[in-house]
Amino acid sequence: MNQLFVIDKSSPLPIYYQIEESIKRQIEEGELHPHDVLPSEREYAELLEISRMTVRQAINNLVNAGYLYRQKGRGTYVAEKKLEQQLLGLTSFTEEMKARGMMPSSKLLSLELIPANEKIANQLHVTTNTLIYEIIRIRLADNMPMALETAYMSADLLKGLTAEILNHSIYQYVEKHIGLKIGYAKQSFESTIASEVEMASLSIAKHSPILLIQRTTYLEDGRPLEFVKSSYRADRYTFTCTINRH
Repeated sequence: MNQLFVIDKSSPLPIYYQIEESIKRQIEEGELHPHDVLPSEREYAELLEISRMTVRQAINNLVNAGYLYRQKGRGTYVAEKKLEQQLLGLTSFTEEMKARGMMPSSKLLSLELIPANEKIANQLHVTTNTLIYEIIRIRLADNMPMALETAYMSADLLKGLTAEILNHSIYQYVEKHIGLKIGYAKQSFESTIASEVEMASLSIAKHSPILLIQRTTYLEDGRPLEFVKSSYRADRYTFTCTINRH
């Protein structure tokens, strides 16, 4: 059995919170490793002399936070460490994963020319019903699904876009093969609950949290290149930034 810990029942800190922090400490200090199995709720409850409901609350919170994962009928396990992306520069998913020493890949679900609706037309600075590319992909790192991505791109800027081109970094293709310079992007973040499509695409459980990111990328001359909506697995991905006080 994995190492347990001592809780202080006289502490003002809730017991479930003490359990959460103790398990997190074990993970962060390397006492528990990715895919180690945890004691059962019953074992925790008996050894700590507390209720199973208290243990369950702590375990549920850690599962929702991405520290643990469950396998039905088998138990609760330590999750892989989250990938951390620093918000310091504009990179593609492919560039980002390669910089981490991971193998990026994509599963192309759809590549179509469609008429732009009003929202997408506004993002890409085109008129409504202008033909644009809609690209739906599952983005993977070391064959693990990380995000479900839907991108809308100007067909005028990227004539002849193919599935083969999308197997590589689209940013590198734009800059090296088309000769356009990417300038900057505007990006927003929000948390939400996975839809049925996201659950199936990302191999996550019902009601799993996801991080929804929307990005509009612009060329140096100010023309929009793409509008992208990405649903990232919240149990595998986290974003950090450095904020300076001036």
